[in-house]
Amino acid sequence: MVKRHNYKNLKIWSLGLEIANDISDLLLNFPTHERYDLSSQISRCSVSMPSNIAEGSSRTDKSFKYFINVALGSSFELGTQLLIAKHRNYINTENLNKLEDKIEEWQKMTMGFQNGLK
Repeated sequence: MVKRHNYKNLKIWSLGLEIANDISDLLLNFPTHERYDLSSQISRCSVSMPSNIAEGSSRTDKSFKYFINVALGSSFELGTQLLIAKHRNYINTENLNKLEDKIEEWQKMTMGFQNGLK
C-alpha cells in the first residue's frame, strides 16, 4: 500500500494557505480596473500553491513531486506579479518585502520537502 500525505498536517500547505489569504486581503486595495487582469492572475497563483500541495498529497511520491513543481512555479510567478504590482504602486515596499520573505520561506520549505520524497 502506498503511503499518502495528509495535506492538512503539512507545514508547506498551511504556509501556502496563509500566503493565499494574505494575497486575498492585499487585493482588496487594488484598482477595480485590474480585477480581471493582474488581480485575477495574482489570486490564481497564490491559490495554486496550497491547492497543488493538497491535490498532490493524494498521489504517490513520484506524482506528488510533479504537483510540487507546479506549486513552486506558481510561487515564482506570484513573486514576479507582485513586483509588477509594486511598480504600478498598488502595493508598498513594506508589504512587498513581507510577502517576498514569506514566499521565499515557503519555497525553501517546499523544495526541502520535495527532496525528501522518494
